Amino acid sequence: MTSRFPIRTDLAVEARESSLSGSGASQISGVLFQQQQAAGGRIQVSRVLVQNEKGARALGKPKGNYLTVEAQDLWKDEGGIHREVSRVLARQIRALLKEAGLSPSSRVLTAGLGNPAVTSDSLGPQVLGNLRVTRTLDREGTVSGIAPGVMAQTGMEAAEVIRGVIRETEPEALLVVDALAARSVRRLGTTIQLTDTGIHPGSGVGNRRSRLDASSMGIPVIAIGAPTVVGAAAIVYDAVENLLEGVEAEHRYQVVRELVESRLGPMIVTPKDVDDRVRRLSFVISEGLNIALLGDAYTGA
Repeated sequence: MTSRFPIRTDLAVEARESSLSGSGASQISGVLFQQQQAAGGRIQVSRVLVQNEKGARALGKPKGNYLTVEAQDLWKDEGGIHREVSRVLARQIRALLKEAGLSPSSRVLTAGLGNPAVTSDSLGPQVLGNLRVTRTLDREGTVSGIAPGVMAQTGMEAAEVIRGVIRETEPEALLVVDALAARSVRRLGTTIQLTDTGIHPGSGVGNRRSRLDASSMGIPVIAIGAPTVVGAAAIVYDAVENLLEGVEAEHRYQVVRELVESRLGPMIVTPKDVDDRVRRLSFVISEGLNIALLGDAYTGA
């Protein structure tokens, strides 16, 4: 599959895979890719650095860092891998804060985006519910949080609400947590992405809202997300790919998409155990945030 036809994914690592697929190339001009293993190979950490406008056009992503943490066992009920992923996340969050000229002790506002009434969209609010906010303890506390809701509930875009909170509380950085869309089913509940480019809420499901980034918020923005949905057309494409062998990749996808969406519309699919997967992801991400922002004060070390 090439990058010439639309692909519903919020993951830079998938956008890179799509751009490389079928081209025979091993790299993309303007895009740096690095990969390493952690926890004895059970966790894979990938870095996609979009270096310039050429790379941004190739991937359809803004310039900046995209860090992806993947653990295929993350959806299982194994506390060991969950704690390991949280520690890896904490290190990546601290690295992004450092690149922005900040430290874990800087004043941070965490925004949990999404609709708590819709399981596949409730990751942000669930993470916020598990986050240890310290500004409630005393005015010197460095961690605060907000769940701005969705426009259908409040009549306001999340960006409007968050800008107002930033004006009042004056944080030094904004951390945004949201559910994402993936291209591959295998990444649902197993993958977490961090980026310093901000986020377009709802972009993966075709419902884009005002972008949350440094230029719109006035402070560094780090976005953390995990895919909970995938497009139905992508699933069908994977299932029938071999049946359409010999047909150009772009045309194959267009045929599948027209067949599926003409009957079902632009359907988005989520796994049947999405409630369990989102719950586990929320604990892993909130644990990573707590370790990154509070360190020894949280862990008791």
